[in-house]
Amino acid sequence: QVQVAESGGGTVSAGGSPRLSCVASGYGYDGACMGWVRQDPGQEREAIATIDSDSHTGYPESVKGRFTISQDKARNTLFLQMNGLKPEDTATYYCSPCPPRWTAIQALLFEFKAWGPGTKVTVSS
Repeated sequence: QVQVAESGGGTVSAGGSPRLSCVASGYGYDGACMGWVRQDPGQEREAIATIDSDSHTGYPESVKGRFTISQDKARNTLFLQMNGLKPEDTATYYCSPCPPRWTAIQALLFEFKAWGPGTKVTVSS
């Protein structure tokens, strides 16, 4: 089973630039395709950043140009640099693997599971 540990969340002022981290390991994890998803209570889980085996990335319009996903495979660590935060970015953020052969664009449509506890980001206006 995949094990993940997300960190880096907290309360941030609008316009802030936190960086989230995720250390992943376990059966089923090889780092080939990974994503960040977010979910607010009462809302559907939304994939907001993906990276594939060729290091191509994918973002929905809601975060494109503001968020950047990156990966340090040697350390089994995934990052999400968040810039220009808005109150609507408030959510719990999770990292999760996607099918290893999927492209980053395809993975934006993948139904990611929340394997870890997530890290809560609250954006104050």
